[in-house]
Amino acid sequence: MPPTAAAPEIPANQDATPPAEDEQGNGDDPPAGAHIRVGALRGPTGMGIAPLMDRAGEGLTINDYTFTIGGTPEEMNAGLISGELDIAMVPVNLASVLYNRTEGGIRCLSINTLGLLYILDATGEISSMDDLRGRTINATGQGAIPQYALEYVLRGNGMEIGADVHIVYNAEHTELASLMVAGDVAVGMLPQPFVTTVTMQNSDVSIAIDLTAEWEAINPDTALIMGNIVVNAGFLEQNPDAVELFLRDYAESAAFVNDSPEAAAQLIEQFDIVPAAVAQRAIPRSNLVHITGAEMRSLVEAFLQVLYEANPQSVGGTLPDEEFYVVG
Repeated sequence: MPPTAAAPEIPANQDATPPAEDEQGNGDDPPAGAHIRVGALRGPTGMGIAPLMDRAGEGLTINDYTFTIGGTPEEMNAGLISGELDIAMVPVNLASVLYNRTEGGIRCLSINTLGLLYILDATGEISSMDDLRGRTINATGQGAIPQYALEYVLRGNGMEIGADVHIVYNAEHTELASLMVAGDVAVGMLPQPFVTTVTMQNSDVSIAIDLTAEWEAINPDTALIMGNIVVNAGFLEQNPDAVELFLRDYAESAAFVNDSPEAAAQLIEQFDIVPAAVAQRAIPRSNLVHITGAEMRSLVEAFLQVLYEANPQSVGGTLPDEEFYVVG
């Protein structure tokens, strides 16, 4: 459904990013827009789009957008496969799975979220990876990027899972967050914004380890990528200008979130993505980015290679070929 709620008042010095010159009608030959159905997830992978949702609701974009905010990647997958979504934000490994499943029907446009996984500690005894030896870590995301990232970093620090460190997987982020707030779990790995939720509600819990930094310390030629933006290949072929406009709109939207977290947090809550108090504190640690072109391809290829070596099925059985990447 398109956003319908009234926009909160934003101070003049934090006003939403103005439309680009072409979108203001000042360009000589503005590109053609289209109706685009966009899917995003609650949490960091969707936070960057809230200002765009606000601008679209005010009629300030060339493209006519309809937004769907979902709770699980499976909702985005289903929408892309059924044709109900034209563009969606999904975990990067699932983009590869979709590319294989649809035989090239899904293309990768950009990276929108880098690592947002953190080790939380209630003992006050953990400040490095080596401090995890002999510990039990509760985590979420079994069979997905969080599991592969955690195990990759542990092994990269010389630890064998099941011997040097034990991992207990909880089914849902909310379940583990509740256990840590209650003091029932001492060491846990969670993504933002659940990290912020826990530390806000239990002052005994603190961020001990940034998994993104640990990943890059092991392999500086790759990045821990959590989310990217994909497009239906047929829609891209028929509407290249509209897709380019969307990428411009999203870049401005994500920049506004990073630059003005207080104002952005109000929009993020307005569109039922994350509560404002949590969003404002989580934004600086959520690694919202907009990486496109050759850099995007290089980073995604390297990351998917790591996942493939850990478990080929995590990327759909085979690595995507060059047609997967929209680089020009």
